[in-house]
Amino acid sequence: MAFKIKRRGKLTYYYEGDDAVLSNLVTEAQPDGSLRIHFAGLTGGYSAKGVLGLDELVMMDPEREIPLVFQCWEKWLREADICQSITEVDFIEMHVFGCQPKSPNPLVDPVGFRQEIERLRGAYARAYRGWWQTHMPEHGLPCRFTVHVVDVPDAAASYEFYSVGLLQR
Repeated sequence: MAFKIKRRGKLTYYYEGDDAVLSNLVTEAQPDGSLRIHFAGLTGGYSAKGVLGLDELVMMDPEREIPLVFQCWEKWLREADICQSITEVDFIEMHVFGCQPKSPNPLVDPVGFRQEIERLRGAYARAYRGWWQTHMPEHGLPCRFTVHVVDVPDAAASYEFYSVGLLQR
């Protein structure tokens, strides 16, 4: 896939198709030649399946979803010819939107629903921490804002991420 690219002053927009409603990436040129990069929000569910062309849909599994989000962003960085590896980017902030469990139904099984919330939060914490320790051990950690929501458009996902990073030159 080749991005459509629109440049306007210090900003460059990378998006797909003529009817796009958002950009996958937006870069802002810094005076020293570095690029501030805004990564579109996406999930490791339907989003990653589409971006990465996966056969399997990952559902409510943060330990598998979180790496897929970063794989999508890395793919976009390469396709936009910004850099070859996500490890070249220093992440500044991470916005995380956690979804409620898809099952069990909280009205039918409130205890099971609460247990599933705790399982997801624990799995998320392990997966998020593990990704940074494994892939970016020399980098600093981004500021993180996490909010738990009822749902996001991706009905399979447990979390949606949006991020801002800096490619320092």
